[in-house]
Amino acid sequence: MRLLIAEDDKDIVKALTALFEHNHYSIDAVFNGNDAYDYATEGAYDGIILDIMMPGMDGLEVLKALRSAGVNTPVLLLTAKGEVEDRVCGLDAGADDYLPKPFAASELLARVRAMLRRKENYQNDTLEFEGLSLNLSTFELSFGSQSIRLVSREFQMLQLLMQTPGVVISTEQFMERIWGWESDVEISIVWVYISNLRKKFDRLGAPVSIKAVRGVGYCLEKK
Repeated sequence: MRLLIAEDDKDIVKALTALFEHNHYSIDAVFNGNDAYDYATEGAYDGIILDIMMPGMDGLEVLKALRSAGVNTPVLLLTAKGEVEDRVCGLDAGADDYLPKPFAASELLARVRAMLRRKENYQNDTLEFEGLSLNLSTFELSFGSQSIRLVSREFQMLQLLMQTPGVVISTEQFMERIWGWESDVEISIVWVYISNLRKKFDRLGAPVSIKAVRGVGYCLEKK
């Protein structure tokens, strides 16, 4: 899952980035409303955490502009404003949830998980394909009685593959969704993680493979 965080307090951004990356999310972060709008309209995000009080466009202006532009990405408003009228205004503007500061990290994670579950076509907490099971809460990959815990990038790549088995996902899509469109990592990193996943399938004895489609990308299929 890939999230966009828009918050002008860099210390909070640093803490939130560490929190979500530790829980296997990919993060892009911006520090003003104008950048938040640009990133949200140009990037493929599963969810947005949006502060209200920001330089440039404030969070409510960003949210209204995104909804007017047809961007339906789920949005959690994260702000120091906690009055009822502020919450109502945010929700009426198109927010999916609202969490005032200060907040507990565990509650923020729970609210983001709940928000993403409400997305159209959201799948259950466990993805399955040909007996292979990926737990989206524990990040464990299982087949039969055996299981392996995946590292962050492996988990995110396999989640994309298992959500649409048989559908080719391009290398560029992996780069954009997992590393972000401003990342300076080499595109060959995608092959490295595909190779790691293939080895773990073999360790589990799963009848599943990741097929490389030359010049296009990769797809999950039955052996």
